Amino acid sequence: MQTRPFRQTRWRLASWYTVIMGFILSLGGFGIYRVMIYAHLVAIDQELQSITKTLHSSIEPKLKQPARLEPIVQQLLPDICSAEFSCPIQTIYRQEYHTSVEQQIFSTFYQGNYYYINFVNSSGELIASAGFQPKKLPLVVSKEVWQTLKDKQGERYHQMSLPLHTQDNQLWGYMQIGRSLKDFDSRLSSLKLVLGLGLPITVILVGSSSWWLAGLAMQPIDQSYQQMRQFTSDAAHELRTPVAAIQAAVESVLRMPYLSEPESRHTLNNVASQNHRLAEMIDDLLLLSQLGQPKVLIKKMRCCLNDLVSDLVEEFIDMAFAAKVTLISEVRVYKPLYVMGDENQLYRLVFNLINNAIKYTPDGGQITVVLDHSNDYALIKVQDTGIGIAQEAQTQIFERFYRVSYDRSRNTGGSGLGLAIAKAIVHVHKGNLTVQSELGQGSTFTIRLPEVS
Repeated sequence: MQTRPFRQTRWRLASWYTVIMGFILSLGGFGIYRVMIYAHLVAIDQELQSITKTLHSSIEPKLKQPARLEPIVQQLLPDICSAEFSCPIQTIYRQEYHTSVEQQIFSTFYQGNYYYINFVNSSGELIASAGFQPKKLPLVVSKEVWQTLKDKQGERYHQMSLPLHTQDNQLWGYMQIGRSLKDFDSRLSSLKLVLGLGLPITVILVGSSSWWLAGLAMQPIDQSYQQMRQFTSDAAHELRTPVAAIQAAVESVLRMPYLSEPESRHTLNNVASQNHRLAEMIDDLLLLSQLGQPKVLIKKMRCCLNDLVSDLVEEFIDMAFAAKVTLISEVRVYKPLYVMGDENQLYRLVFNLINNAIKYTPDGGQITVVLDHSNDYALIKVQDTGIGIAQEAQTQIFERFYRVSYDRSRNTGGSGLGLAIAKAIVHVHKGNLTVQSELGQGSTFTIRLPEVS
């Protein structure tokens, strides 16, 4: 179940991701748009420049009088039309009138009816024209080489103007070669349409995917939050029991008009017992909190597992006898096993496992603590013939406050933190803790710790 903070954070992550990606995509789209415009314009300029310079170098050396066309122009441009006569709007290129060399030079000029050429005098009056003739395009005489013009229909034209000089270096006039930008503007409009429609659609898709990805990314956080809430609830429940017992004992004493010495001692013993249980639980919670830190500083020293197991078995022998179970140790190595770690924590680790085994082993059962080694790892196994653990519960028994059944422990004062502490201690010592169990057949907890020589 998603909580309100989860949903709010998910919306925030998805929104920010969408905004940032939309901004990046917009910049990318604008950059592509500008690059494509620049690339097309450069190609057009290079094409016009090549044709213009070729014509200029072919025509200018032959010019004798200002504003007068020489035969060389008619040879190079057979379809040229003088302004003195009525010229059609569009002239047609006849390839049969040209040599192969001329075809290579000017085939691009006539191709697609996009190019035109105008010869104008120094006053801006048209002398002659060739190629595609745009309607009502203003004749502009300018010292600038490049111009972009518009006709009355709003169509754009890009042209290059070069001055022509006679053989005696007089200004003959100007040669203007231009190109219609209709196909370029059409491509530009298509690109704008693609970007205008594609960008919002892409942002919508990014927003949808970011919502989904934010949900996936926040699942571990949500699970941690749920575990924290469950942990807080379980901790409050467990702490409430001894506090309630202490409060009940105190209130009972306060209601009595007279309290005898035996009654006082009984009440104080009860309060002391519950207080001890409360203190142990608080210590366990603090230990779990410390072991759960990203970097845990532990006092590592060389610890002998043979001595540790021997001491623990000796310590628990009386408790096992009282519980009517047999507790033995089995050492399968012929030399002492050493590991690097905190001796107190390792002691607590094995202590918790043996303590649990005694609690959950019926009368007449047996508990065996095995010390062994395998592949540079020291092994401690705690085997019992107890009630066992169901398969579906084996993945949960290491969680805090989890107990398979609250009525299966001999001592109802257990808090459900023992295995969680054991798992945390093994983790900080770079080892692992596993369990094998069957209902009614018993359980085997195996500790693997890196061995040192």
